[in-house]
Amino acid sequence: MNPAIVFFDDSVDPAVRGSWHLPENANGDGLVLTHGAGSDCSAPLLVALGDAFAERGYVVLRCDLPFRQQKRTGPPFPGNAERDRAGLRNAIAVLHKNVAGRIFLGGHSYGGRQATMLCAADPHLAAQS
Repeated sequence: MNPAIVFFDDSVDPAVRGSWHLPENANGDGLVLTHGAGSDCSAPLLVALGDAFAERGYVVLRCDLPFRQQKRTGPPFPGNAERDRAGLRNAIAVLHKNVAGRIFLGGHSYGGRQATMLCAADPHLAAQS
């Protein structure tokens, strides 16, 4: 298995910051994973999930939500969930540049809720990016 590779793209707003898990034998699909309100993308759960999915052929991008990029600790900013979803949308676009297949989006706790809300608002998001 390949080690995770640190990634940062500030050409978009909000920026995308995180780590890639690149499989040895890619299956063409990708996964964006993000963290809960009290953590960041280096959370042991996300690292383990990134490794597990990469072992099964997925290109995985673990990313920090915009609120975590702005402050190292503490909960999300009240009323800024829309910006966190915009950050996830940008992460999907970055992943689309690196995989030809399906894109999956998920996360832990707060990150999972934001991923679900983004997909509910635009169910064809992955195909459109």
